[in-house]
Amino acid sequence: MNHWTPDDIPDQTGRTALITGGNSGIGLETARALARHGARVILAGRSPAKLDRAADAVRATAPGARTGTLVLDLGDLASVREAATRIAETETVDLLLNNAGVMNLPERRTTRDGFEMTVGTNHLGHFAFDAQVWPAVRRSTAPRVVTVSAVAARWPMGRLDDLMSEKSYRAMGAYAKSKRANVVYSLELARRTASGPVEALVVHPGSAMTGLQQHGNGTLSRLVTPIAARLLMGSAEGAAWPSLYAATSPYVRSGQFIGPVGRDQTSGTPKPAKLPKGADDPAEGGRLWAASEQLTGVPFDLGAGDAR
Repeated sequence: MNHWTPDDIPDQTGRTALITGGNSGIGLETARALARHGARVILAGRSPAKLDRAADAVRATAPGARTGTLVLDLGDLASVREAATRIAETETVDLLLNNAGVMNLPERRTTRDGFEMTVGTNHLGHFAFDAQVWPAVRRSTAPRVVTVSAVAARWPMGRLDDLMSEKSYRAMGAYAKSKRANVVYSLELARRTASGPVEALVVHPGSAMTGLQQHGNGTLSRLVTPIAARLLMGSAEGAAWPSLYAATSPYVRSGQFIGPVGRDQTSGTPKPAKLPKGADDPAEGGRLWAASEQLTGVPFDLGAGDAR
């Protein structure tokens, strides 16, 4: 397919999508589009009030849409466990979208469990959530797991040594690590589920103004960000296209990295994109998987189809 838009999404009636960070930005736009095509959407996020408003927004866009909400704080493993257990015991999840994230925290902060906040939220929180919600994913006959990374995954500062930024901390360096971890994790998940039926894909949304930009560094950031938004960045709606394509297109395959093909890969039709150098190395994937299990204390039992 040469040009794809959300109008090409197949009918999603009977499928349930669980979207972390579904209350705003790319997550909310993803939920709106999936609901318009018949999916039931479960919006996961930290604030019940924001989740309720987001669910109202989805139903306003898609009258009659079936929505649910899930309180989930990815920076708190107790919250992750509680939310995942609720879903694992009661739901079938056909589309699991690891979308939530934080970015550009000016100073090194830690999660409730002591992890560097950016990696702890963007990668470790999702790893622990996926591992514990997995029974709900495995109930689906054709499940997909889509993880939202970023072009920052390609940056040299994103090497996964010093994962917790204990030796030195740079805001965007921590972000790049978390986004590379998203890619490495997704490709490792694809390898470990290669016998099916799970398909694991990772996407980058290009550039868009979303809630991630709220953590700017000082006066310069506050001045430049609005200008960049107008000149360089696309909309959250357009930035959701790679997630939607990866979640619904019959033309994708497990293990792909999907991104927009427009100028500088900031927007446009989603297609397979160039992987960060070395991100598909099985050795790096195995190391990150083992470290993630050890750090979170959560074993990821894939059940049937686990290649390891």
